[in-house]
Amino acid sequence: MTVYVDNMRAQVGRHQVCHMMADTEAELEAMAQRIGLSHRWRHGDHFDVPLDLRARAVESGAVEITQREMVRVRQRNRAPPLTLRGAPAQHPPRGRGEE
Repeated sequence: MTVYVDNMRAQVGRHQVCHMMADTEAELEAMAQRIGLSHRWRHGDHFDVPLDLRARAVESGAVEITQREMVRVRQRNRAPPLTLRGAPAQHPPRGRGEE
């Protein structure tokens, strides 16, 4: 299992940030705690990470990847919702209304 930081750069207030994701929720939370990253930087399945903390994450074992690779990590980690029987949930097609 792995924690990832991408090469994206965005200005958020006075900080330049990138994204941090992980293969598991536990790994993501553990890395955030290890590098001193506040939960105010959490956005669903990832953290926005100020660049000074990005360097700490890499020193702590996070893998540097591109933005494109981060999209693939996100897609890979998102499993379809399961029904009570364990099969992927079937959603009705969205159309013009009920027939």
